[in-house]
Amino acid sequence: MRFFSQRRRFSDLSEQEVLALAISSEEDDARIYRSYAERLRADYPDTAHVFEGMAEEEDRHRQRLIALHEKRFGKTIPLLRREHVAGYYARRPVWLVENLGIERIRAEAEMMERDAEHFYHIAAQRSTDAETRKLLGDLAAAEAAHQQTADRLAEEHLAEDAKTAEDRTARRQFVLIWVQPGLAGLMDGSVSTLAPIFATAFATQDTWTTFLVGLAASVGAGISMGFTEAASDDGELSGRGSPVKRGVASGVMTTLGGLGHALPYLIPDFWTATTIAVLVVFVELWAIAWIQNRYMDTPFFRATFQVVLGGALVFAAGVLIGSG
Repeated sequence: MRFFSQRRRFSDLSEQEVLALAISSEEDDARIYRSYAERLRADYPDTAHVFEGMAEEEDRHRQRLIALHEKRFGKTIPLLRREHVAGYYARRPVWLVENLGIERIRAEAEMMERDAEHFYHIAAQRSTDAETRKLLGDLAAAEAAHQQTADRLAEEHLAEDAKTAEDRTARRQFVLIWVQPGLAGLMDGSVSTLAPIFATAFATQDTWTTFLVGLAASVGAGISMGFTEAASDDGELSGRGSPVKRGVASGVMTTLGGLGHALPYLIPDFWTATTIAVLVVFVELWAIAWIQNRYMDTPFFRATFQVVLGGALVFAAGVLIGSG
């Protein structure tokens, strides 16, 4: 189960801390763009040059932010990074993205600029200092211009990609609001309930008791995951959309993930119910791997290895404990 986030909310940050967060984010993004440029230099030298230019632009943004911070608050910049703030956009590890080819790198760059633009718009609205508000607004406009650069990369190197920018935005919102929380819920419900359900099954060999334990575990996990997802991020800063929708997606899929292998125990015969439940578990795990590959761009064999191995270990633990 996930716990309520202990990270700070964006609305609680002071203007100095907002500037510190922007400075560290620009530094991280410049480093990421330089990594992309190095990765693409041999096969796509023109694209690598574009990413180098984008990294230099992020450096200039950082320098302007530092100059403003020194003017308003002094030279000591608070240590505040994106992982310290609830709902703040995250970046995929460079080593993961760079192995997926230019299409994925282009899409990631476009998403990075969209996230940064959204952040600067929100930060500018909260600022009470005219100079700070102007700078943050200027940076939002600059990040929007970078999105056009990412679109040009698609036209130059991915001519077969006929999707419009609106289609990509709609798909991204669908993934953020429904797929990500739903997938997290399905994984949690499917895997975390394996041990208690099968431990109860092999300990009692009573199908009705096993079903009740599975029902309680699934519903309880669904409620917990749903409230956790809704409370962890209000969607204002991250752009992930309605917390209620995300909470519903996470809660419902968590419950369904557990019920999938609990429902077979409505069958009175223990071994028939257990055989069907085991088959359902394999279907659930393969479905999780497919969703990760289809919507999260996780290589299929990597997703399969992670999910199936993890599920098999939890399943084995439940059987061993119940048989002991």
